[in-house]
Amino acid sequence: MSNPVIGVLALQGDVREHLAALASAGADARQVRRPEELAEVEGLVIPGGESTTIYKLARVFGLLEPLRARVRAGLPAYGSCAGMIMLADKILDPRSGQETIGGIDMIVRRNAFGRQNESFEAAVEVTGVDGGPVEGVFIRAPWVESTGAATEIIAAYAGHPVAVRQGNLLATAFHPELTGDHRVHELFVQMVRAAA
Repeated sequence: MSNPVIGVLALQGDVREHLAALASAGADARQVRRPEELAEVEGLVIPGGESTTIYKLARVFGLLEPLRARVRAGLPAYGSCAGMIMLADKILDPRSGQETIGGIDMIVRRNAFGRQNESFEAAVEVTGVDGGPVEGVFIRAPWVESTGAATEIIAAYAGHPVAVRQGNLLATAFHPELTGDHRVHELFVQMVRAAA
């Protein structure tokens, strides 16, 4: 089977690391900064970074509405950390005027695990990822406050949901792209292949 074309939203955040993880997981990975580039991909990763900055830049680059339209139309998407916030239908504590792409029926809390200097790593069991727990890197990470009936919680840490899946959408509060373990990206590549 040919490698699915998966884009990484390249407005801000850890774009290079996601491109490398996707390539090692069997994807044809490329950067997405413009609506024309978005139109060419079969799946999309929304990386970590700063969710308000990603939102503002998506508006500036004319990507916000095309992103919403493609996700509504079934484009598989995976968001890590800030990307999880961008895929949430609702933010508990948004910055003034902050909006999301939406798609996952959940409410997230920004910076829920604390500030930058409270970042940490922890082993996380993720449903659908074989071979034992993944190493989760939590950097000013969100957590999921609540989910709708269609949203499956696939990982929790310290009693809080930190990974969810709904249809073609996947989100983690942590950064698997920073660890060299590409099993979460392999799961997403499988999701993109299944949706094709």
